[in-house]
Amino acid sequence: MVKTLKTFLATWPPAGGVIRGVLVQEQGEWLAYCCTDPEATAEEIVEAVADRGAIEETFQDVKEVWGAGQQQVRNRVASVGCFNLNGWRYSLVEAWSWEQPEDALVDRSQSPWEDASRRPSPADRRKALQRLILREEIETVLRGRPTRAEFRCLAERLLRVAC
Repeated sequence: MVKTLKTFLATWPPAGGVIRGVLVQEQGEWLAYCCTDPEATAEEIVEAVADRGAIEETFQDVKEVWGAGQQQVRNRVASVGCFNLNGWRYSLVEAWSWEQPEDALVDRSQSPWEDASRRPSPADRRKALQRLILREEIETVLRGRPTRAEFRCLAERLLRVAC
């Protein structure tokens, strides 16, 4: 995509002196960015802003979809461990869903009002993997002649997921 950019050098004492400013025209408005490295190119600054946006979007998904930061643990080290675990869970689901067709990731049967062309969200991806795992667990138990204990164990696992 071609963008209109304007770049300039400016002085800003809180940043220690000279900064590089970049103005980017986006749909009729100008967005302003700056960098404390006056040698940085406009392209490098715009790419850094885009990278930062992707990081913030992922951070929001990890917090909203996986509940990172909401764990009630007793100390800081455990909190850091929980946050790390949420990051791994997010990454593994994203990696699993990478090669999956979009229609396999989204089940809009319970919400027909939603836009069918909308791309799968991180929550859609997580739910698709949960459905797959549950389906495989049920099929594993139903192979052969399951015992009463196997049925009970499966029912308890399904109830834990549902509640």
